[in-house]
Amino acid sequence: MPRAIYTKDHNVIVERLIKARLESGLGQVEVAERLGKTQSYLSKIESGQRRFDVLQLKEFAKIYKKSLDYFVR
Repeated sequence: MPRAIYTKDHNVIVERLIKARLESGLGQVEVAERLGKTQSYLSKIESGQRRFDVLQLKEFAKIYKKSLDYFVR
């Protein structure tokens, strides 16, 4: 079984994260600050280099004003 970071499902969620951030009008720096992380951290998530868990996804959903369903449908 491939690691989650290399699956199609992971890539779809990452694409939706990027789309949601752009739709919200926020830059990576702003989102990273709201998460208490660095811009590099967010960049690695958005480029597919870093994994994230459901709790982190919940934080993204809150910042972007989207439901969790938006990312995982």
